[in-house]
Amino acid sequence: MHDPLLHYCLFLADSALILGHRNSEWCGHGPVLEQDIALTNIALDLIGQARNLYQYAASIQGGDATEDTLAYLRDERAYKNCLLVELPNGHWGQTVLRQFFFSTYQYYLFQQLINSTDVQLAAIAEKSLKEVTYHVRWSSEWVIRLGDGTEESKQKMEEAVDNLWSYTGELFVPAAYETPGFGVDLNVVQMQWQQKVAAILDEATLALSQQGWMQKGGKEGAHTEHLGYILAEMQSLQRTYPGARW
Repeated sequence: MHDPLLHYCLFLADSALILGHRNSEWCGHGPVLEQDIALTNIALDLIGQARNLYQYAASIQGGDATEDTLAYLRDERAYKNCLLVELPNGHWGQTVLRQFFFSTYQYYLFQQLINSTDVQLAAIAEKSLKEVTYHVRWSSEWVIRLGDGTEESKQKMEEAVDNLWSYTGELFVPAAYETPGFGVDLNVVQMQWQQKVAAILDEATLALSQQGWMQKGGKEGAHTEHLGYILAEMQSLQRTYPGARW
């Protein structure tokens, strides 16, 4: 597994899958029914993106690889998702802020990937971009509502910014398998992301975090302790009953 394209597809797929799983933990626990359903639908969108990417990755890897084996039968160190998506949900405000940070990154990334020389990656990005556009709008509206809301909601959002900010830098530090680029300039993505995030946080009356040091390692398989617990739950059925299908 030394193909940069394969690793890149797994990075995109793993990040979408793990965040989709995290969001699914809110199903039945959202603050109001409408938003419970909205976040559940976002989880389904992310898992759908992951499926398309895993299918492509399986075709690149060949052999017995399938979308299911790549999602369910790899160990923790083989996952390449960014650290941001595996962090605990925390309160509702932290969940929507994490979604905003990640979806904004996806939005500008996929805008470049639709022009990728890799036709399959471009097609997946084009399909995903329609969903991600909604994810950015939904999450940014919640960030503004809570940040510029009550004293308590503002305090919780300030805490969320402090908790999550140091995990955002990894998004823009290319892993070894990203060096071919696949038509993406991460410096441009970072600049666009920073401008959008700054504008939304300003409207939400939230200050940008002053933390300078950034966490990293997820893209290369070095994760927080949280991922192991996620995989233990997510993979339990497939590992208990190998080959099980719906």
